[in-house]
Amino acid sequence: MPSRLPALPVRLRLSALALCLAGAAQILLISGAAAETPRPRPRPGPEALRPVEDSPAGAYLAARQASAQNDFAAAVPLYARALALDPGNHALLDGAIAARLATGDVAGASQAARVLLADRVQSQAAVLAVVAADAAAGDFAAIKSDLSGGNTIGQMTDALILAWAELGQGSMSDAMAAFDKLAADRAMRGFASFHKALAMALSGDFEGADKLLSGPEIGQSGQTRRALVARVEVMAQLDRRAEALALLDQAFPPGSDGAMEALRARLKGGDPVAFDVVTSPRDGVTEVLYDMATALSGQADDGYALLFARTAVALRPSHVEAAMLSAQLLQRMDQQDLAAQVYALIPRDNPAFLDAEIGRANAALAAGRGDEAVTILQGLAAQHPQDAGVVQSLADTLRRLGRFGEAVTQYDKAIALRPTPKPDDWPLYYARAISLSEQGRWPEAEADFRKALDLNPNQPQVLNYLGYSYVDRGENLDEALKMIQRAVMAAPDQGYIVDSLAWAYFRLGRYQDAVVPMERASLLEPVDPIVTDHLGDVYWMVGRRMEAQFQWRRALSFDPRPADAERIRRKLELGLDKVLEEEKAGVLPAPAAPVPEDATVRDGAPADAAPVEAAPVTNGNGG
Repeated sequence: MPSRLPALPVRLRLSALALCLAGAAQILLISGAAAETPRPRPRPGPEALRPVEDSPAGAYLAARQASAQNDFAAAVPLYARALALDPGNHALLDGAIAARLATGDVAGASQAARVLLADRVQSQAAVLAVVAADAAAGDFAAIKSDLSGGNTIGQMTDALILAWAELGQGSMSDAMAAFDKLAADRAMRGFASFHKALAMALSGDFEGADKLLSGPEIGQSGQTRRALVARVEVMAQLDRRAEALALLDQAFPPGSDGAMEALRARLKGGDPVAFDVVTSPRDGVTEVLYDMATALSGQADDGYALLFARTAVALRPSHVEAAMLSAQLLQRMDQQDLAAQVYALIPRDNPAFLDAEIGRANAALAAGRGDEAVTILQGLAAQHPQDAGVVQSLADTLRRLGRFGEAVTQYDKAIALRPTPKPDDWPLYYARAISLSEQGRWPEAEADFRKALDLNPNQPQVLNYLGYSYVDRGENLDEALKMIQRAVMAAPDQGYIVDSLAWAYFRLGRYQDAVVPMERASLLEPVDPIVTDHLGDVYWMVGRRMEAQFQWRRALSFDPRPADAERIRRKLELGLDKVLEEEKAGVLPAPAAPVPEDATVRDGAPADAAPVEAAPVTNGNGG
């Protein structure tokens, strides 16, 4: 009987769609510890004194630790070292396969995978690796062989790949029959119809492809970015450019997407528009893996989705959407250097290049290389001075680095490039307002906050920031409190906003009113030093002195800023009343607000990519 590797610490949260794609009965997660009978080990002797990395167990643990931390670049050589010491270890082989796939090394992963599968070990990662290697070599007979005998990637994934393998062997009729068989399952009909349409278009049957792409069978699978591009390209082959343009304009209004602008220009100008969503059966296999990655993104562990996305890129480096998704997943996993390497794959002449360079700059910034991020964006802005998104990204980066004067200059340029503001432009005015406020230019900042609210009246971040700023300044107090209350209603689970409400009550002297929202903020942000410090202050003011001291000590354990830490220690020594008296008398300086975090994202990210949420911009909520 084949041995089965147990699940690795990959916490799947599969949606119905992802379960359908992966095959609910066949999801085998990767990189787990082998469930085989442990091999006899000698009793500890002199060899136990060797450096830990030179022992099989030490090398194994080091490799597993790197994988657990998503440090795939480090995991690859560690697994290689461990396998050199224990070459037949199934768990090591499985981990090595996953690490190599995560770095895009399909060839290396497939070598280890064939060793593992030869021992009849069931491993989804191993099957994915060998099938990808088969596709890269154009060996479709091998794909059919490798997806037999219980080897599986997932029910639907297997079926789609096998259909493309039939086409790769020259049998269009068998391919169509395979797609139709899959489409008989209602849950899989949409994806089967989409891939059948791609295969028909690849074979020159554009009429049949158009019928499927526009028909009811395709369902939501026809609403993706890739499906829209496929349909537009098919219509162009049928000389229906006017209809294709209308469809494109409806889905992507002019100016909203660089790649779509390029396609629109070719359609309008009468230039050739080839069908290139897939150009070969190998591309069809790539498209299956990309579909899997997009279905899993946001529903499963990011590392799991990454395996499919990076394998897709390895098979087809020109698949921009797969590359962008891979880079975004790596950023979410805090693998900034690997993300930057993937962003760098996007060629300069591709419409997605600007977004890729902005992503590369964000990765550098997240890795602590702020100067590098600024340099990337300054070069991009110099080459594209009329692109408001590029200029805005430079401004956001300068703001996050605390270079507020330079940030304001760039925000001025970005706003000038958008002379007729739209509701979605509120982050521009909000971010410039923060930068102006940090420079002490309050009247200008207030005007920008108000402008942001004019564009988006119920935006909780703006309501929170402006409302608290008024409280902090002792201005417009009734309106300020209502603003913060509206912000809490709009975002009741945002701990930093609930903290603002409590802190507003505190600053207004309404200490009892502050207790409940401050306790809720602490539950929502249990390890935030500012919120925990504030909870201690509230407890102190309502006479709960021991609890206040306990919260201040907790706040110190959460790595507050040095100035805040010193103030907390002072409160523990003297009490809050005495510290406030000293600050009022000027003996001690009042605490400064922290530098705000980023609040904006680049417009026009690929529709198929996982959405990137805007990070909240906070004003520190006072002291």
